[in-house]
Amino acid sequence: MSVQIKITKTTHSKLNEVDFNNIPFGKTFTDHMFEADYINGEWQNAQIKPLTEIPVHPGNMAWHYGQAIFEGMKATRDEAGNALLFRPKEHSIRFNKSAERLSMPHVPEDLFLDAIHTLVDLEKAWIPPQTGSAMYIRPFMISFDHTIGVKPSDTYKFMVFVLPVGPYYSQPVKLMAFPEYVRAVVGGVGEVKAAGNYAASLFPAAMAKKEGYDQVMWLDGIHHKFIQEVGTMNIFFVIGDDIITPNLDGAILKGITRDSAIKILKSKGHNVIEKPISIDEIIEASNSGRLKEVFGTGTAAVVAQVATIKYNDVIMNLDTSHVPVSTMVKDTINGLRNRTVEDTFGWIVPAKGV
Repeated sequence: MSVQIKITKTTHSKLNEVDFNNIPFGKTFTDHMFEADYINGEWQNAQIKPLTEIPVHPGNMAWHYGQAIFEGMKATRDEAGNALLFRPKEHSIRFNKSAERLSMPHVPEDLFLDAIHTLVDLEKAWIPPQTGSAMYIRPFMISFDHTIGVKPSDTYKFMVFVLPVGPYYSQPVKLMAFPEYVRAVVGGVGEVKAAGNYAASLFPAAMAKKEGYDQVMWLDGIHHKFIQEVGTMNIFFVIGDDIITPNLDGAILKGITRDSAIKILKSKGHNVIEKPISIDEIIEASNSGRLKEVFGTGTAAVVAQVATIKYNDVIMNLDTSHVPVSTMVKDTINGLRNRTVEDTFGWIVPAKGV
């Protein structure tokens, strides 16, 4: 690696203050973080240091023009206590695809992976041992110039912090589809993890929650009928003997858990179809009794069964007491992550410090 990581350890760990049986998602941070600066066309000042706030100028371009991207990853432990990463290289590739779309510099793969490996290995005692829990890893990059003017920044900050987390969804979820709000269109930034994608989703999500639903199931921005994804995950429909998921058309996030689920399903002999699928097709399948399961996939959620979908005046309720397809996918991914299932895909990488 061209950039050496300097490590400064905390003198006071907060680890003994954490109750791993009661971890609110996204609110408990570990002792350390990674950061590096992009200055004069190169990455420098790579370091792991005690978690702290970042001094930021009020004219920082990230606040005003939205050059901000991130990834979501997880680390787990096997019975021997080793910290395990799930498909880290794929996350590095997607991170740089996001950077390219937002006119941000690439983070070299060796720097990205060394940062993840070193930080996770240092903080591995924070990985919860409970089934369904994990260490959530958040790499992100923001512009760092303090200049008012619409143009790409010249300086950037790449950072990583990690958090022990419990399950994102503790029970099957309820989804609401709006005909009037859209998440993304082809040609936009829907297929990358740009921070602004999530800001734009908050208002419709709040409306759905007021009606008792957990998330929005987004429809396309042209016809307002083809299903794209859910606010926190990609989505799959088990219809008859087929498993259907919306195809990646440029407006849908290229989910790494989605790709993993497809590969697992195909390896078990299931017929997986990637194609445009409309809300009308889902309603018809529900009415005819052919809609057997609906589930989402994502790093945070892993696999989440769907109990209800609402669209206008139509409410579709699903039986989540018998969901063999999604249960198999979830159990396989969780088993891979703790090495109780043989990793025939080569996805699990032990975290090693540098």
